[in-house]
Amino acid sequence: MCPIDSYGIYSFNESLISMEFALESFEMVRFFLLTALAFVVAMVATPPFLRFLHHYKLGKTIRDKETAPVFVSLHAKKAGTPTMGGILIWGTVLFLILFFFVLSILFPNASISKFNFLSRSETLLPLGALIASAFVGLIDDYLNIRGIGSHAGGLRARYRLMLYFLIACFGAWWFSVKLDWDILHIPFWGDVSLGFFYIPFFILVIVATSFSVNNTDGLDGLAGSSLVTSFGAFAIIAFTQGRYDLAIFCGAILGALLAFLWFNIHPAKFFMGDTGAMSLGVTLGIVALLTNTALLLPIIGIIFVAESASIILQIGFRKQFKRKLFRSAPFHHHLEAIGCPEPQIVMRFWLISMVAAALGVSLALLDALRV
Repeated sequence: MCPIDSYGIYSFNESLISMEFALESFEMVRFFLLTALAFVVAMVATPPFLRFLHHYKLGKTIRDKETAPVFVSLHAKKAGTPTMGGILIWGTVLFLILFFFVLSILFPNASISKFNFLSRSETLLPLGALIASAFVGLIDDYLNIRGIGSHAGGLRARYRLMLYFLIACFGAWWFSVKLDWDILHIPFWGDVSLGFFYIPFFILVIVATSFSVNNTDGLDGLAGSSLVTSFGAFAIIAFTQGRYDLAIFCGAILGALLAFLWFNIHPAKFFMGDTGAMSLGVTLGIVALLTNTALLLPIIGIIFVAESASIILQIGFRKQFKRKLFRSAPFHHHLEAIGCPEPQIVMRFWLISMVAAALGVSLALLDALRV
């Protein structure tokens, strides 16, 4: 056998590096193109969708003054603003993922088939969870609009919790049985097998994230902007892990969210509603679990954590001391109540979320380099 000279070894290694670079370059092209396409599709779909919402009077119902006096005094003028805007986001993602999946079946050898990003191991579960939780949120939004249910309308809190708990249980089963997954990665420490206990951990992450995102959806552009930075962060993490379909899935959500924000910034043309906030919260939690960076989720989604924490503190303080800690909860309503302009609150929270997302991605990359 002839020895391989140093030039041959160099050429071989150089070829491998070139192939790897070409693969990552193509995946990057897929990511940016599909993110941009999601933005364009959602932008085109928004005007007729808004006309539909106005035509059928699908506007937000504000809670009564007795249960939320501060909130009503601040947001009474927003009553009747169209809601269910989340349909635009998950509808765009569903359309794109099915469109390219069908094309890949019809034209398996065509270049267009390479843009399919529906895969069993990466995007099937988050897509299913997105649609299932969006459907529950859609029902809740419709009941709220028609004034059916508790207070101003909508599903009672315990029913909502039960339904999202069931969705989380299905996701936990999928992870355990279909993906054979019970590993929790602790940054800068290593992997820990949780066994059965991964199931309650999974459920906790999904339920907590979904309700935390929903708690943040109270000002024009607040939840949408915070979700943009969170999904952007996890897109980067997924891409660096070689989970390209999952990264593109996050990119499609990101593009649709940016189009939604175009019309949701103050003064909002429409609201996200539970069909958007709850479903995107569920999906964000699943993406964090799929990338095994769930312990970085509280950092990347620091705004969601802070908003939910303010509600917990408010409830605990009232029970313990018989008075409020904040004028209103979540915390963004407290800031409104003390005179901070709504756009200023949103922009400052968005800046915080961007810094937190950058920190979370940095920790994920440093942890990966350590390994």
